[in-house]
Amino acid sequence: MATSRGALQPITSRSVVEQATEELRRAILAGQLAPGGEYSLRELAGMLDISFIPIREALRSLESEGLVIMRPGRSAVVAPLDLDDLRGIYRLRRALEPDIARRSCGLLRDEDLDRLEFQATDFGAREQGMADIYDDHHAFHLALLAPAATAWDIRVLTTLWRAGERYIRIGFGRLDPDPAEHERRGQAHADLVAAFRTRDPGTVGDAVEQHLARNEKIAFSALS
Repeated sequence: MATSRGALQPITSRSVVEQATEELRRAILAGQLAPGGEYSLRELAGMLDISFIPIREALRSLESEGLVIMRPGRSAVVAPLDLDDLRGIYRLRRALEPDIARRSCGLLRDEDLDRLEFQATDFGAREQGMADIYDDHHAFHLALLAPAATAWDIRVLTTLWRAGERYIRIGFGRLDPDPAEHERRGQAHADLVAAFRTRDPGTVGDAVEQHLARNEKIAFSALS
């Protein structure tokens, strides 16, 4: 499959495997390596100007994240978008995040919530697309949950967030031209902070469940 060299950025220093993993992940999540696209190890190694061995190791890591499918021989396929996978990701998130949030709401400091409320307003900025805010969006949700999250909670949630990132970026990215979507995005996160301010576990758990259900519905509709 033909791909322009500009789709990936050349590797320079640090761990070659680590950098190759990060760069391939970035290109997949941004859609520059398209879902369903098949690439030989030789082609990917040429784009990154490195040897087969770090490419193979990087692809194995990405396969464990559900982003690629290794083929017999020397090629890999970018995992196709699968709406059943999207449902599964959100089913697991709904099982974990509301429970952690109910325990976290009493541990967050007022100044933490003030900072997160200010950050939520940026999500509503019209010039901010989903690809631009995703890292901040990830950090926002992690900050709400972190006081009650174990290291294993964070590992599992990070895996789920990464697995769902392509769906979120592509699905919500299609809504970015609509100014109302930006207002909704900012308000939805401000409402979440307001729920945490109540310090009521029931209110917080319900708010997180509703937030996840709303996002799943929007992503599913945009992708289907």
